[in-house]
Amino acid sequence: MLSQQIFRRIQSTPRKWLVTGAAGFIGSNLVETLLRLDQDVVGLDNFSTGHRRNLDEIRERVSNQQWQRFIFIEGDIRDLNVCTQACSGVDYVLHQAALGSVPRSLENPLLTNSVNIDGFLNMLVAARDAQAKNFVYAASSSTYGDHPDLPKIEHRIGKPLSPYAITKYVNELYAEVFALSYGFKTIGLRYFNVFGPRQDPEGAYAAVIPKWIASMIRNDAIYINGDGQTSRDFCFIDNVIQANLLATLSPAIARNEVYNVAVGGKTTLNQLFSILKDGLKEKDIVYEQQPIYRDFRAGDVLHSQADIAKARELLGYVPTHDVIAGIEAAMPWYISHYLNLSAAKN
Repeated sequence: MLSQQIFRRIQSTPRKWLVTGAAGFIGSNLVETLLRLDQDVVGLDNFSTGHRRNLDEIRERVSNQQWQRFIFIEGDIRDLNVCTQACSGVDYVLHQAALGSVPRSLENPLLTNSVNIDGFLNMLVAARDAQAKNFVYAASSSTYGDHPDLPKIEHRIGKPLSPYAITKYVNELYAEVFALSYGFKTIGLRYFNVFGPRQDPEGAYAAVIPKWIASMIRNDAIYINGDGQTSRDFCFIDNVIQANLLATLSPAIARNEVYNVAVGGKTTLNQLFSILKDGLKEKDIVYEQQPIYRDFRAGDVLHSQADIAKARELLGYVPTHDVIAGIEAAMPWYISHYLNLSAAKN
């Protein structure tokens, strides 16, 4: 498999990597993968949305020798000195730190701007000054905004529909300017609805898959914004890990570009409801309620589906999990994590 080829290539040549947002969902999965590949890893996080328990879980899942190769810095990317410290001596940067969520950005655009734009610029400056070999950053499918075409193609975008979307587009503009002005190598990965282990089911801004699974386990009501025909290109975390590693090791011709990271599928919320319900039933958890429909949420787009041809051609990206395979792989973790959280509260 392609992923195994990438893993062998990385493991044969140890490097020093920085993962920002290391205690978060995507960041912690990247940290674990790199440690398992015997890399030296620096993690940076301020725990605003990440969790110490994610780092604890990594420690349990890697060898003691591998864990000793991990250095953690608790700090904020809005502090340039912290970014400079984290980037010192680093070969590669995987920048995942950001404040996600469209609703959160609508409620607090100043904070979203501060973290996602000021923090991003700090990281670019620090990584450039440290002469990092490559800077791979989390972009977003929200950049496509109101552009109606499906599937989404990287060079065709519309107007942003939320403060969050604006910040992620500005990230791409800054990365392009740093490439033109300083010759600094960057790659942006436009994630489409990522899901998988360590994705938090709690909180007002929880993503739909972990939030619905937790609600189903509790036998709570499931709310669908709109009529349920809203569709998304749900992308399992293993696909995202593959894309990050491929982007980091990509040839020069693939640098200073943005790429869609998804599977090229389209799943409606009604279909997702059924998939999750069936997945839980296979684990002997039966949910019999019907979803409750309510008004469409401001700032969201109706449909999102990626064209992944560019990532296939220039990065060699081949997703390993569609939405059904990804949910099947992730379901045991979601169930176990939710039950552990419930036990801790009681």
